[in-house]
Amino acid sequence: MLRMPLILALFVSALGASPASAITLDQAMANPDWIGPAVESPYWSADGKSIYYSLKQKGSSVLDLHRMDPASGSDQIVTPQMMSDADGDHVVFDRAHTRAAFIRNGDVFVRNLGSGQLEQITRSPQAESDVQFSSDDAALQFTVGTDWFVHEFASSVTGPAAIVLAENDPQAKKPDELGDLQLRLFSTLRDIKNDRDAKRVHAEQFQAQDASRAPMPVYLGDKVKIFSSSLSPNGRYLVVVTTPKDFDAGKVAKLQHYVTESGYEEQEDERTRVGRNLPAPHSLWLVDLKDRQVHALAMDALPGITDDPLEAIREENRKAGLMNVDADSSKTPDKSAKTKVQRAVTAWTMSWNRNGSQIAIQLRAIDNKDRWISTVDFSKHALVSQHRLHDAAWINWGFNEFGWSPDGQSLWYVSEETGYSHLYSKRPGANAKALTSGKFEVSNPVPSADGAWFYLRSNAEAPYAYDVYRVAAKGGQLQQITRVQGMESFALSPDGSRLAVLQSSAYTPAQLAVHAVDGSQSRQLTDTRTAEYKALDWPKLEIVEVPSTHTRDPIYAKFYKPADFDASKKYPAVLFVHGAGYLQNTVLGYPNYFREQMFHNLLTEKGYVVLDMDYRASEGYGRDWRTAIYRQMGHPELEDLIDGVNWLVAKHSVDAKRVGVYGGSYGGFMTFMAMFRAPEVFAAGAALRPVSDWTSYNHEYTSNILNTSQDDPIAYRRSSPIEFADGLKGGLLIAHGMLDDNVLFQDSVRLYQRLIELRKTDFELAGYPLERHGFVHADSWYDEYRRVLELFESHLRP
Repeated sequence: MLRMPLILALFVSALGASPASAITLDQAMANPDWIGPAVESPYWSADGKSIYYSLKQKGSSVLDLHRMDPASGSDQIVTPQMMSDADGDHVVFDRAHTRAAFIRNGDVFVRNLGSGQLEQITRSPQAESDVQFSSDDAALQFTVGTDWFVHEFASSVTGPAAIVLAENDPQAKKPDELGDLQLRLFSTLRDIKNDRDAKRVHAEQFQAQDASRAPMPVYLGDKVKIFSSSLSPNGRYLVVVTTPKDFDAGKVAKLQHYVTESGYEEQEDERTRVGRNLPAPHSLWLVDLKDRQVHALAMDALPGITDDPLEAIREENRKAGLMNVDADSSKTPDKSAKTKVQRAVTAWTMSWNRNGSQIAIQLRAIDNKDRWISTVDFSKHALVSQHRLHDAAWINWGFNEFGWSPDGQSLWYVSEETGYSHLYSKRPGANAKALTSGKFEVSNPVPSADGAWFYLRSNAEAPYAYDVYRVAAKGGQLQQITRVQGMESFALSPDGSRLAVLQSSAYTPAQLAVHAVDGSQSRQLTDTRTAEYKALDWPKLEIVEVPSTHTRDPIYAKFYKPADFDASKKYPAVLFVHGAGYLQNTVLGYPNYFREQMFHNLLTEKGYVVLDMDYRASEGYGRDWRTAIYRQMGHPELEDLIDGVNWLVAKHSVDAKRVGVYGGSYGGFMTFMAMFRAPEVFAAGAALRPVSDWTSYNHEYTSNILNTSQDDPIAYRRSSPIEFADGLKGGLLIAHGMLDDNVLFQDSVRLYQRLIELRKTDFELAGYPLERHGFVHADSWYDEYRRVLELFESHLRP
């Protein structure tokens, strides 16, 4: 990996001549239309001659679809009249590359690539999806909900590929003793039954052998609910995922709306809290559509399926007196039991190879400690494990892509097993081969149509610089294709010769460019920035390596300081804490926090030093950095923030008594932890849409990091700010959208009540009646950051 100097002065391209001091708080928090919209969701046309992309209209959230000719740069908005001939995204091709299929506005279309003719296959109120060509290219297959349909090209007939019902087979009903008695005693009843049975057998024979009829139903029983399904391209098999029919998802509370169009208070359902019930376990079924037989795919062959990774944690909590022996949410069997109980799993995704001879299924343990990729032995009706990824903390919610090579012989998948996300390839039953390796991450691999290459996103050059790379499918050196350092996403052209790339820089929103796959040519196609925004000349952006007292690796951060910085003076400082926890904000691309970036420059104009750190838990630095917070959220991150403060004091003339901290969501949570657990370091803090108690957050995120509060109450007490609220000494602002359905407004209200009962004095709560987790109204943004600025001005000035 290429290492950079300790302090990296990263120059942003000149955008004009006016000084950045022209930015005001009102402008920084205004509707971002004044900046110009970012290009979104680019994809290639089926013939590879055009690139489609979306762009937000000024003054509206409506997205226009654009069609651009990358050769000439000609760009036009797709009008309603033009839409009838437009292509959709996620185009799939037949083997001969003569036809392309896609979904557009929920309907299925096929384009003849020779003539360019477009044929609409469906026109229905239901939304079709998952379109694929059959293995012989004679038909299209697609889903409506969990049901699969097939369109035959020769007959132009569309019908169900299979009818699978979560019901009992009505013909499987067995007479009871009374029924047997009736048939024995009454010959007329016997005659009626025999005639009915003969008609049924006759009808079934014709339905089974008459290709013009719909298939006969297959029954899974009335104890399950169909969750998803996947049809083999050859039409032989259907793999069905089910959940228990009567599963209780847990209590759902109500979210209150106070400012409404009706003038009356209104309510909506909230989400369930972590651990209020575990996610519904999945079962797998193999349906043989040829003989209409249903086979349960048992999961007992998955390695480690009967392990209990939480046993030691539950025992720790028992010894601490925090858990009732009978309260285990996992229902772990008695140690004296001879039979171990299988852990519950969910089926994430399924992928067939092109001819339908192999399927790979990705499964995840509900306790979050294991991920499996399995194939199916169709003759034995059994799962065959191909790869197990175990993590004592939790399996990452990213870096789980997998699929089949174009020839259908090999699996490829992404795994963090070395501590960093890398790409692997293996034939089923054989050993895996690592195609990439090193102290960097790869993601979003796309195999070329000829199977020779994988194209992928990686930060191999530096943790904060992302580009497109490629590696040979047989292995070899990782080759860098783009050199923009702010690559966000890419799409490979149908002929495999070009890449449509979304790329950005520190002060430039995502723009569209096209690059040759060998890196020889590149051309930027859009610049959607307004003249007003281009006229601003932003200062240099610095990315720094802050030495850590707890890890061998540095903490990467963005560093802002006044243009007239004088080392002989003492400056107030503000630490910004990014949200999500697992997010990377120290990057060379356009940040998620573009408003905050402008606010940081405004702070430097007012004489502040600002540090924005990718603390432990952040994305982009490998598994150990990510999982450092397992069972102790808020502790390693706070150590990193304090290291940042100490570095500022020692190296950049910061007054140790005048340091503030702020952030939203996870950043709001960390503001609480900083203000409550390190009041001697932080004099003021603004917690925006903050988590105050992890027992109130959602299951999917929280149970990964803290397990559940039933299994691991120690982790929740250790990680929830409300448990440390008595430590508050400095000034605290809490700001929260009252319609927040992610971090509930209740979190801030409960913490506010706790501070009242603790007789704290220097705190305030600002509620925003028409905002959810991410604010969308300029008035709210302005009011929130006016309060943040006033907090720092009143507490951090001499």
